[in-house]
Amino acid sequence: MDLSRAEQFFRNRQPHLMDTAKDCAILVPLVRGEGGLSLLYEVRSHTMRRQPGEICFPGGRMEGAESPEECALRETWEELAIPASAVQVLGPLDFIAHRAGRAVYPILGLVEEEALEHMSLNPGEVAETFLVPLARLWEQAPKEYSYPLVPQPGEDFPYEEIGIPRDYAWVRGRETVPVYFWEGRVIWGLTGRITRNLIRLLRELEQKQEKD
Repeated sequence: MDLSRAEQFFRNRQPHLMDTAKDCAILVPLVRGEGGLSLLYEVRSHTMRRQPGEICFPGGRMEGAESPEECALRETWEELAIPASAVQVLGPLDFIAHRAGRAVYPILGLVEEEALEHMSLNPGEVAETFLVPLARLWEQAPKEYSYPLVPQPGEDFPYEEIGIPRDYAWVRGRETVPVYFWEGRVIWGLTGRITRNLIRLLRELEQKQEKD
């Protein structure tokens, strides 16, 4: 191995989340209106194979050499016909290592009000959209539910070869599911986690501003 080439390779590459099968990006769309800022949510089409009728943000799988930002903007255009030129990207939020073997990169963006007025939904992906005032999400802490994640190796797992007993004390995990209730709608799961993370970051920003 040429160590000089190896050094150049590793210094220049962008690290990814290890062992992920695919990377996804999501736009977290802020909209400014008369009552202040709101978040724009989608309801997935009821004809979709996966998670029909569930609430989400626009997004999907990253293609080729796309950056998370490029993917989030492309998916927003494909799902809602909101062009990239109508979105002011504010920056990345914390990414998620999803247990299904993918990394999810949320991008926070401010959508122009005019673009929202001319929005056109892709019926194959989006049934409808709705807005939730950011102030209400700020005031309303989500209800949180949790369940254990228990490793269950198959019968063919090589315990003897590794040198560990069959009753090995595997480290268990726990998943917390935040749930927001808004006018008959339920925002939960991955979308709920991203929403909760955004509110936490905004609180952190407010605390820093108060100290300055």
